[in-house]
Amino acid sequence: MVQELRIMECFLPVTKVVSGFTSAPILATLGEERSFAFASYYGDHMVLQRGPQRANVWGYSPHLGEKVTVRVGGHSVSTTVVSGHVDKGGVWQVKLPAITHPGPYVITASSPSGTIQLHDVVFGDVWICSGQSNMQFTVSMAYNSTAEITDAGNYPYIRVMTVGNTPSVHPETDLLSILQPWSVANRASIGGPKWNYFSALCWFYGTYLYRHRGYPIGLITSAWSGSRIEPWMSPVGLQTCKVNVSSPIVMTTAETGKFYVPSEPTVLWNSMMAPLVKMTIYGVIWYQGSANAGNPPAYRCLFPSMIAAWRKHFHEGSDGETDTMFPFGFVQLFPYHEVSRIGGFPGIRWAQTAGFGYVPNSVLKRVFMSVVIDLPDYNSPWGAIHPRDKKDAALRLGLAAEAVAYGVPNVRYRGPFPTKVSVNPASRIVTIEFDSGRTPIEVRSIDGYEVCCSANVTVSCDQNDPPWRAAPIAGLRTSSIDLAYGQNCGSNVHILGVRYAWRESPCSFKSCAVYSKVNGLPAPPYMSLGMYA
Repeated sequence: MVQELRIMECFLPVTKVVSGFTSAPILATLGEERSFAFASYYGDHMVLQRGPQRANVWGYSPHLGEKVTVRVGGHSVSTTVVSGHVDKGGVWQVKLPAITHPGPYVITASSPSGTIQLHDVVFGDVWICSGQSNMQFTVSMAYNSTAEITDAGNYPYIRVMTVGNTPSVHPETDLLSILQPWSVANRASIGGPKWNYFSALCWFYGTYLYRHRGYPIGLITSAWSGSRIEPWMSPVGLQTCKVNVSSPIVMTTAETGKFYVPSEPTVLWNSMMAPLVKMTIYGVIWYQGSANAGNPPAYRCLFPSMIAAWRKHFHEGSDGETDTMFPFGFVQLFPYHEVSRIGGFPGIRWAQTAGFGYVPNSVLKRVFMSVVIDLPDYNSPWGAIHPRDKKDAALRLGLAAEAVAYGVPNVRYRGPFPTKVSVNPASRIVTIEFDSGRTPIEVRSIDGYEVCCSANVTVSCDQNDPPWRAAPIAGLRTSSIDLAYGQNCGSNVHILGVRYAWRESPCSFKSCAVYSKVNGLPAPPYMSLGMYA
């Protein structure tokens, strides 16, 4: 399964050098040794995290012990250069005052080594967008791309940046490559080359936030097509799940012009995420999982562990400015094959919620998700594994972010979820109530529900079909449905489990069984095991 997914995806070779799109300040930081400079991911047009958090700014100087003063908006902060980078000499770092006015500002850093500046800097919320190909998938490849790219010019206070694809066997202090430096949203920066920049999901999510928050949004994409979760994890997260990191790490060699994705643990964390931890951020969104579809039980440990470790690293790396429980959003795994098969996707979807079926929960706190099981795209020119409707996925994620990431009250951000399951053996009906009767529901299809039925109460109801049987919807009330199981299960059986949408591709476009009448969102995949009758 995993091998098939990797063959189907469209991948780019590893990036070894900074793109020619990169501006002079970025080239200077990445290429010149022992110069007075900002770190690579600080540049003109960037977004720094707004108050009440304090933005961190850091860089390099060739002279240890010298004083560096950073000025912004009438404020100044000073620090001293300390050792910290072998190639570039010393490192300096300051915390700016908490700034809520968006700007723009000029940030000036001065020392005996010289003066450097960042121009057109605005203050807002900084989000990192990471994952595999469906995060790397660009606006130019999405539905209605021409109009969406033209519309990008209406968002000059959304600023974007794309990290270059370069792995490393050890943690890096700074980014090794930048594909797209900080840029004002416009036709060129949002409508760049396919698979390069800019991420469609990240962009549509950012526009949603901007329309609802009303202040600048900074978006950093750091994604690699086909990547498993293990390369994005630090040793701290991997150790929780008893995954060993070899020392030294020996990486497979990229062949020029051929598909390449690093598979070794930590090698993408080391170079494409760890360098960012000093930057103050607001949150992260994630779109990944198909590359791990062969082992859902492992993912159930790895995903929560990665979130916890990232939160720890970003909080500590920013000297406490990035929230220790920063919001983390993800897109639940998409549909793939048109045929109705189970595969590993349902297990990964369940693992993404730590077995609860919904987020946030007691394991995944301040985590939110977009359910996309009803957004297949079997005719996508990029393969069905790359659905083009990234906008609906992002809008659903943005709605959840309002409630979970920003605490906006009374936002109905989830689809219906079962809170009560009861069985009437006489009529052979299973009744499912949603959200304790609080959510009016809409039924768009009678299919998608199954029951595990058997005369033997000790039978195992795993994810394989036997003894699961279809139980079509036979009745609808305001907030509940009736499932008829008699025709497929017969009489004198026990109902040992109920599940919903437990297929790789559960339904056609926006035509799964149950939706909320309040927000139009689909019910998520569901499984409940136990003796019902």
